[in-house]
Amino acid sequence: MRGVRDEVQRWASVTKLVTALAALVAAEEGVIDLDEPAGPEGSTVRHLLAHASGLPFEPGAPTGRPGRRRVYSNVGFEKLADHIAERAEMTFADYLAAGVLQPLGMRAELRGSPAADLYGSLDDLALLARELQRPTLVAPETLAEATTVQFPGLAGVLQDFGRFDPLGRRTGPARATRPARSGTSAAPARFSGSIPKPTWHSGSSRTWLSATGRRKRGRGCRTTC
Repeated sequence: MRGVRDEVQRWASVTKLVTALAALVAAEEGVIDLDEPAGPEGSTVRHLLAHASGLPFEPGAPTGRPGRRRVYSNVGFEKLADHIAERAEMTFADYLAAGVLQPLGMRAELRGSPAADLYGSLDDLALLARELQRPTLVAPETLAEATTVQFPGLAGVLQDFGRFDPLGRRTGPARATRPARSGTSAAPARFSGSIPKPTWHSGSSRTWLSATGRRKRGRGCRTTC
């Protein structure tokens, strides 16, 4: 790593990777089930994680029925965090800290939206990349499912990039999705011993993270310019 490693900055949408990881932890702990109702009518936790719940990017009425179209949604992740908090009977910030940040040795802190307001350092990004390469908080199979595209074939809209057909999204970290469910194990791609495909996410604050297990490499960037 190069540059100032301990300077704290806002992670913007990279926050979603950590929130998704907390959802996977909650699923394995039995706090939630990925296929239980959450969000608008007809939506599940899995829909929220995969940006397929019908909720828009920012606050507003649903733009469609769940599972019909994929729209990158901050609102969906905020609904997800509210759902976890209700089931866990504690604030989402406390659940995130106890279930993800502290166990990984991260000093990052959620200061607002669970979709965009985690504040942390480059060292924190490195710790997250390591977890995505060799999971310790959830079963490898769980993280693998979470990095596999959920509801494949959906067309959709990615904020600031436009419309894609299809727009693949997973249920957890990576290329275009968010977490999946696991009773014992049930997540996306193949994060087992190695990640065959790169996992990445970027944020509007000029923060991004990329991790691949095959070569055991992770890359992170935080910049203010």
